[in-house]
Amino acid sequence: MSHTVTVTRTTTTTTTAALILNIGYLKTWPGIFKIFQLLLGIVNVGLVGYYYNERYITVPATFFLLMAVTFLIGTFLILLSCLASISTASIIAKTFYEFIYHLFAFVLYIAASLTLLVHLNQYKRSYYYVYDEYMAASVIGLIVSVLYLLSAIFAYRSYKSV
Repeated sequence: MSHTVTVTRTTTTTTTAALILNIGYLKTWPGIFKIFQLLLGIVNVGLVGYYYNERYITVPATFFLLMAVTFLIGTFLILLSCLASISTASIIAKTFYEFIYHLFAFVLYIAASLTLLVHLNQYKRSYYYVYDEYMAASVIGLIVSVLYLLSAIFAYRSYKSV
């Protein structure tokens, strides 16, 4: 006995214009570190950038400002991509890129902070009007460096666990 079977397939496609943010990423340690790196980086760029004028343009201050702006932009872009995509947040943590980025951020940020700190202490009279502000920026830079080191450690552990 033979039977006739009819198969009907229906495909439904929906699109949405809503932007869904991965707020859960901000509750993880890498997300928390990135938020603090971003906030303290904004403070550093604001402090040094505001008092950066023709009288106080020095190589250490320029180097510090360059590193602060560079890693502020880089960290913002990584954080934005992790917030905008759930898959990015889970994939980028397992790549070697995140480890290398945070390691270089640590090394260059601590070098810039220590360079500015040593230069400030050697030439206190030259920085008469901006000594406290630049000193605060260099100390905050040391704190940001530690945050980048912690991020590098977390990124390395995540990379090695794959």
